[in-house]
Amino acid sequence: MTFIKEFDDGLSRCSWLSNDPIYRDYHDQEWGVEVRGDREIFERITLEGFQAGLSWISILKRREGFRQAFHNFELEKVSEMTQSDVEHLMLNAGIIRNRAKILSTLSNAKIVLEMQARGESISELVWSFAPTSPPRPAEEFAWLATTEESKALSKELRLRGFGFVGPTTMHAMMQAIGMVSDHAPGCFKR
Repeated sequence: MTFIKEFDDGLSRCSWLSNDPIYRDYHDQEWGVEVRGDREIFERITLEGFQAGLSWISILKRREGFRQAFHNFELEKVSEMTQSDVEHLMLNAGIIRNRAKILSTLSNAKIVLEMQARGESISELVWSFAPTSPPRPAEEFAWLATTEESKALSKELRLRGFGFVGPTTMHAMMQAIGMVSDHAPGCFKR
């Protein structure tokens, strides 16, 4: 399996990447860069949850729509959204119109606020599942769909009531927020 490919700008990048400029910018500027903070992690959990069953580019192209629809992922505002807001979002072509995922986002916001009221942080909780072992050597590299850490994080979040946080979804988030270093050997970002 080839893990990298050459692009027209002369750089080698991860082979999962398409030529779409939005995707390329995401790979070059965001994917694998450390993200912390409750609002920021809530946004990533939400976007990764909406991505389940879809391609990531479909989420990236709607990311600004999601930010507008969910009040820039401000927890208090999202937690106060009503059934009327849900019905409005079901008509919003700027997002993925999946009722279960929309309702999960509202519920997840309330859970994060409950955690904060107890002095907990979703960011700290998520980061507590960071792998403790060093990244795999280049000769052992493979993109994984899940890891023991993503399974454990998924289990913890589900126990707390979060939705759309399966182990594959959580592994994708762990890669995206820089918790797992998964740029392929030969990628200029590795």
